[in-house]
Amino acid sequence: MTKFDTKLIHFGSEVDAATGASSVPIYQASTFHHHDIYNPPEYDYSRSGNPTRQALEEYITLLEGGARGFAFSSGMSAISTAFMLFSAGDHLIVTEDVYGGTYRLLTQILSRMNIETTFVDMTDLSAVKAALRPNTKGVFMETPSNPTLKITDIAAVAAWASQHQLISMVDNTFMTPYYQRPIELGVDIVLHSATKFLGGHSDVLAGLAVARTEELGNQLKYLQNGLGTVLGAQESWLLMRGMKTLGARMERSETSARKLANWLQERSDIPAVYYPGLASHPGREIQEKQSTGYGAVVSFDAGSQERAKRVLSRVKLPLVAVSLGAVESILSYPAMMSHASMPAEVRSERGITDGLLRFSVGLEDIEDLIEDLGQALEG
Repeated sequence: MTKFDTKLIHFGSEVDAATGASSVPIYQASTFHHHDIYNPPEYDYSRSGNPTRQALEEYITLLEGGARGFAFSSGMSAISTAFMLFSAGDHLIVTEDVYGGTYRLLTQILSRMNIETTFVDMTDLSAVKAALRPNTKGVFMETPSNPTLKITDIAAVAAWASQHQLISMVDNTFMTPYYQRPIELGVDIVLHSATKFLGGHSDVLAGLAVARTEELGNQLKYLQNGLGTVLGAQESWLLMRGMKTLGARMERSETSARKLANWLQERSDIPAVYYPGLASHPGREIQEKQSTGYGAVVSFDAGSQERAKRVLSRVKLPLVAVSLGAVESILSYPAMMSHASMPAEVRSERGITDGLLRFSVGLEDIEDLIEDLGQALEG
């Protein structure tokens, strides 16, 4: 069996069968001719199916080891569609320090449809179990969590969910299948904001979902088609191009992230550093059990809102922006960016302080990044 890095390049559609072209053709078509009305073609309308998007969907299915994969117009589109598996009156258990967009969807949109959510600290399996209700139908994990990088024991939660006939889901954006494959740990659905590490170049908006079983895959396909939350052909091609270099990018960025985390931890003026690769991280043992790496995102507390904003205004190399997982480093301020939709008191309860910064380490020389962040922290 081929290794993962080989699968990134040789995924089944890397050479066009019709022409020998070295990349998947972009089928920029909304509809497809029926040569024989009594024998409809495989593709009839691009919302229902497009050859370029299908190549991507088969690609991510192979990488995650699932039964069926689906490509969506954004990460939140993928997550929203997956949550449509549930109905009014259902209850969900969700990681407490989940991405702000997911929190907003659950608390402001799905709540209007009478879908209830209990947010729990998923580093504590007993807390997950205690949240079970008669109407609980699903468990949604995000590990490492965003932005405090807490680690959930995926296999333990998935096994418990299966015992209670719950659908288990994991947002695998931070780790990607290069480092972490939740389906192999028993999870039912894996989700990605493919805008991030999978795309890797800050130039495409996309989401992906992979189902462990054909049954769940058929349900997701029905929802994707019914809701129309599909990814376009051009974006599908761009995403496949980015995914081919995933291994090289993740390995380089993770090496640099570990150096940055250690450098930050050694500074007396940084109250807290969050990175699963640190020996002091409480979730490191679980991370090493379920993943082959630590990722390329480091969060740290600058000490105060004023200092965090000063750092943001003084750095020269990273983009100061929302998002992460790109070839260029991105420095984000969760309180005003990714988690702005989360009320201040809720952020505080989850450890998302006003001094917290999230550093997505790119492909720049790490010494240059450290020097730049060092000058921004001075004064």
